[in-house]
Amino acid sequence: MIKFLNVTKQYQEDKMALSDMTVNIDRGEFVFLVGPSGSGKSTFIKLLLKEIDPTIGKIKIDGKDITRISQRKIPHLRRKMGVVFQDFRLLQDKTVYENVAFAMAVINTSPKEIRRQVPNVLALVGISDRANMFPHQLSGGEQQRVAIARAIVNNPSVLIADEPTGNLDPETAWETMKLLKQINRRGTTILMATHAKDIVDMMQQRVIAIENGKIVRDDQKGVYGYED
Repeated sequence: MIKFLNVTKQYQEDKMALSDMTVNIDRGEFVFLVGPSGSGKSTFIKLLLKEIDPTIGKIKIDGKDITRISQRKIPHLRRKMGVVFQDFRLLQDKTVYENVAFAMAVINTSPKEIRRQVPNVLALVGISDRANMFPHQLSGGEQQRVAIARAIVNNPSVLIADEPTGNLDPETAWETMKLLKQINRRGTTILMATHAKDIVDMMQQRVIAIENGKIVRDDQKGVYGYED
């Protein structure tokens, strides 16, 4: 599903963000990406989204080498990936429904399909009753559910979650994790970068730990392994 093959990313002569990294993530896996700040997690995600290119090596998604695709094909690549951020990044002048519908409209989905799909995904994440509200009227947990709905509305094969519980209280964070696990059970591959030790330790999923641009641990049913 996702393969990094001897990937190195060097920003400056003295700054090696990732060094000769090889890793394989299979379809349907739930993977935590952990490590100290500055370890290379953000670079890993930016490479996946093709916001940056590796200095050396190949990155394959669904068997395609994304390091070789042209600029005009990048939007098509990103349709396969949903992204959820710590700060939600919702459009403040649009309702919950409109925020999710917008993600479909930008890839030229028909109005009929938007009207069919958006209510389904709002029901899946448990915010159907918030459809006509604006982001400022929602709690943090509700805003994160909107962000997740927007990320999955186009049925991506991969969901990338970058510190999705970082701005949430513990109870709301766990509700968000239950939702992500539910989405994972439906077949979506999930890669989640996090510093949330309690969540990683409790969920017992695959854990890939990065330090100084290298993978230092790759454990099935792993633990966080750091003291923050």
